[in-house]
Amino acid sequence: MSSIAPSTQPSARFRGLDGLRAIAVILVVGYHLFPPAVLPGGFVGVDVFFVISGFLITSLLLRERAATGRVALGRFWQRRARRLLPALALVVAVCSTLAWLVGGDVLVRLDAQVLGAATFSSNWLSIAGGGGYFSAAAPELFRNFWSLAVEEQFYVLWPLVFPLFLLLPRTWGRAAAAFALAAASAAWMGVVAAHGGDLTRAYFGTDTHAFGLLLGVGLAFLLVPFLHVPTSSRDAATRPHWTRTGTARRTADVAGVVALSGVVAVASLPTADSGAAFPGALLAASVLSAVAITAGVWPGGRFGRAIDVAPLRWVGDRSYGIYLWHWPLLVLAMAVLRGATTTSVVPVPIGLGVLALTLAASTASYRFVETPVRRHGFRASLRALWRRLQGGPRARLRVLGAALAGVLMLAGTGAAVAAAPDESSAEAAVEAGRRALDRARVSPEFTPAPTAPPAPADGGVPGDQISAIGDSVMLASAGGLMDRLPGIDVDAEVSRPMRAGPGIVESLAADGQLRRYVVVALGTNGPVDHDALDRIADDLGPDRSLVLVNAYAPRDWIPGVNADLQTFAAAHPDVVVADWAGAIAPHEDLLAGDRIHPGAGGGRIFADTVAAAVDRVADERRERAELFVRLQQARLDADR
Repeated sequence: MSSIAPSTQPSARFRGLDGLRAIAVILVVGYHLFPPAVLPGGFVGVDVFFVISGFLITSLLLRERAATGRVALGRFWQRRARRLLPALALVVAVCSTLAWLVGGDVLVRLDAQVLGAATFSSNWLSIAGGGGYFSAAAPELFRNFWSLAVEEQFYVLWPLVFPLFLLLPRTWGRAAAAFALAAASAAWMGVVAAHGGDLTRAYFGTDTHAFGLLLGVGLAFLLVPFLHVPTSSRDAATRPHWTRTGTARRTADVAGVVALSGVVAVASLPTADSGAAFPGALLAASVLSAVAITAGVWPGGRFGRAIDVAPLRWVGDRSYGIYLWHWPLLVLAMAVLRGATTTSVVPVPIGLGVLALTLAASTASYRFVETPVRRHGFRASLRALWRRLQGGPRARLRVLGAALAGVLMLAGTGAAVAAAPDESSAEAAVEAGRRALDRARVSPEFTPAPTAPPAPADGGVPGDQISAIGDSVMLASAGGLMDRLPGIDVDAEVSRPMRAGPGIVESLAADGQLRRYVVVALGTNGPVDHDALDRIADDLGPDRSLVLVNAYAPRDWIPGVNADLQTFAAAHPDVVVADWAGAIAPHEDLLAGDRIHPGAGGGRIFADTVAAAVDRVADERRERAELFVRLQQARLDADR
């Protein structure tokens, strides 16, 4: 995102913004590289960047208009291109080439991702691709470019709309219009998230996530007249005297500290997968960022100088590159070192290694690519390379080496795009299971036997006595289940949580389709809903047995899920746990690239695990029945 990039000329720098950029990128990087313990809500750092961008760009437009009477759109967009494109092109070329060498799921939909980067439309292409669920399990290589696309769209559209705001009466009218649009965008995000249920659309959409940019716009309209470079002589003359008093400065400093602490507090809340973030946490971080910016740029204030200390300023200057590099390097590192593209749980050594690589790559990019182009432009930079090519042997060798590396990177990018598959290995596994279910549905149906007697001791429970309810793991295993247990009724769907279980059980029971043995595998997508488990057990009643399949996935809630399932089974008769986690752990090679969904071989292990658990609960039920008969017989004998 361009607000991370060096965004103004030295004469136009605002105190405190380099430090804020550094803090924002630290939040985002900490959230991605060290989940879930470090900064579980660190994604709000993106919203800090949005507010900074809206403020900076609007301030630059106001200053240019005050100085020249107009805004030169061509030069504005040229400056934006100088700051954004060199580092972006470098990251795409290098990481695409590395992805081609690694292969597998890191190449999924890479063609669309490169297209999105080139056309500033990554966010909309991600929404159109519908990758919300599977992109979490097998994330796209350039997923982080969505926010860059939002900002780039802002840079294209906002200078065109800017003159219309200037038609509004004075400062407060312009700021009020921007704040009203920000409120509308935030409300629209809430509507999309709550009623549409599509968090990917709510989070990635430019319309739904524009409130941070618009808050920055309104803030610029309010503050620029009070800063060191007013937009007009009338603004300077009307600047209130109280803004320069010691009380105002101290109040601004305190507000800045409180606001920055608030941003960090919001980043410490685990709201990423809850509706509270849409727009709650995001809007809170945006408003607090606006307060922090105000305190940072306040005339004579100390807060801006305090957060612009040398280390934070160094990070802030390179924050654009840090943001661009960290995510694709993380995805590649997980694929190479862990054999999986999932980033839900990142081992600390990998996180530290990726952080070191990110700092090295962003530093090199800042020094050798971004700074020369930003200072001299594209053509002047190319002319400088040409002059070096005509210089001494060592200079010529360096230029030729850089040119050769560039050619190889371009060739690698082309090869990666050409080899990019349309679906991940996890999607392929789930689709195979779905096709198996579709084939089974067109064959003659088995008659359910909800009150059939217990299975004989010398044979396993037949599939026509089993109802199976599950999520995408069960869906991927559907072929194995139907091969191992012919006649089993499988009801499985992607991203299904435990709370969906009671409704499905009730529906099957109402239709007379709920069988004697019920298998539930709903632990992959979140912590156990204890009320849902109790309702499922109550709905089954005394005539049915329940098999709970535990979960295996590189997600932080899985140990808690498995412990809760085991505890529930121990406290309830006719409930057992099928240990899928223990069965598949020695055979991770049979899982897809996300280390969650089984392929054909893994599906057979899933089916064997479920069958063994069903047989076990049937045996326990039969043993209790036989014990009951013996006790009754003993009582009858005693009465005689």
